[in-house]
Amino acid sequence: MSLKIAATSVRENAYAPYSNFKVGAAIRAASGKVYVGCNVENVAYPEGTCAEAGAIAAMVAAGETQIDEAYVIADSPTPVPPCGGCRQKLQEFAGGTVRVTLATTSGNETHTTIADLLPGAFAADHMTKS
Repeated sequence: MSLKIAATSVRENAYAPYSNFKVGAAIRAASGKVYVGCNVENVAYPEGTCAEAGAIAAMVAAGETQIDEAYVIADSPTPVPPCGGCRQKLQEFAGGTVRVTLATTSGNETHTTIADLLPGAFAADHMTKS
C-alpha cells in the first residue's frame, strides 16, 4: 500500500472536534508493513495524541521497531512538519537518512529526512557513560 493513500485515508478518522485540524500519518517498517495513525484530541489539550505517535505505537505494538519511511498529511496551506516530540519519536525508530514526506490535502509535498527535521538529535549514545 502506498504511504500517501494510507495516510490520507486514516486522516479521515482523526478525532479533532476542538481544532478541526485532522492529521494522518503512515510509516513503512523494515518488514515492508505499513502502520497508520491519526491525531486524537482531548478537551484537555495537552492530553491529545499526534498522528505520528499513533503510527509508531501501532508499529511497536505489532513487534517492529524500525521505520524505513514516513508520510504525514494535513489540510493546510503548506506541508506541516511533525511537532518537536514527534520528531524525537521518529528519530528513535529511524536513521537520519530515512525519508519523510510532508503533504497537504491539495497535493503539495515536501521531502526531507529525519536528520533534517531534527539536527543534533538526542540519541541513545548520548546516555553512554564515559
